[in-house]
Amino acid sequence: MEEPDFYPEKPFLEKVKVESNWGLTAFSIALFVGVFLLIFSDQLRFVLFLILVLFIHEMGHLLIMKLFKYENVRMLFIPMMGAFVQGNKDKYSQKESFLVVSAGPFPGLYLGIICLILSSIYKLDWLVELSFLFLFLNVINLVPIDPLDGGQLFKLLVNRKRDLFLLIFALISSLTLIGIGLFINSWLMVIFGFIMSIKIRGIQRNHIIRKRLNDLNVNYVSTYEELPNKSYSLIRNVVIEETPSLKKYLQISEDSNDELIASHVNSVLIAPVKYDVSIFFKVILILFWVVSIILPFALLVSDFLNFDWYFENL
Repeated sequence: MEEPDFYPEKPFLEKVKVESNWGLTAFSIALFVGVFLLIFSDQLRFVLFLILVLFIHEMGHLLIMKLFKYENVRMLFIPMMGAFVQGNKDKYSQKESFLVVSAGPFPGLYLGIICLILSSIYKLDWLVELSFLFLFLNVINLVPIDPLDGGQLFKLLVNRKRDLFLLIFALISSLTLIGIGLFINSWLMVIFGFIMSIKIRGIQRNHIIRKRLNDLNVNYVSTYEELPNKSYSLIRNVVIEETPSLKKYLQISEDSNDELIASHVNSVLIAPVKYDVSIFFKVILILFWVVSIILPFALLVSDFLNFDWYFENL
């Protein structure tokens, strides 16, 4: 079948602008504290320490995102789950992505080590608890499981364009979270593991679509604005064919669905990435990553610090 010489202009897709809203962040923190205190009413100090640790962790991500001019950056707290910072760019730099992800766990971990040393010297029980919280949350966050920062670093170290790898990694992460949740009797973690299955389905769908696009020699590594009309039309056809619910909706809908289809096409695109990280950089990062995880445990079992006074007063 001959291809048409002319492809219609792709629909305009308006960018969603989300301004930083510190009022919303403050509300999410208040909700986080309120829900936590409903369950653990006598743990006010622990909750305040938890907020502080999470805020410093997420602020690290946020500041670096702002530095690299990410758009739609915002911080939100989720009751009983944690916190996250959201942001995006049209085009990414691999080095910038490494720095954005690293800016959360590593500063928090080494701040925890400083607090640990000071608490041992000055024998401050509240500082011991704060340092343990800094260390625990940030070390756990460096475990290479999606969606933790360790998982994001691992994906950056490999190649995040490989859909099959992302699919397998997300599946293993989901099953790991469910397994750990069952082992420690944490139903929140089990539920979170099951929620990840929604993400897995999305990755699987994109994997199938992109595989067909590869067969058609269609380049989908592009921003929507730079996507040629021909590529848009070809991606559009594949997306509709591979999304039965969308296809059925389009058949019964009498309205114009250009923006809806454009958003589906946009979700298939992979943002261009500038691969500006050397092997040396990756090796240093891996070594720093491993040392950062081991160091807190080495300090705790060494004779350098003394916490006998703390445990005697428990």
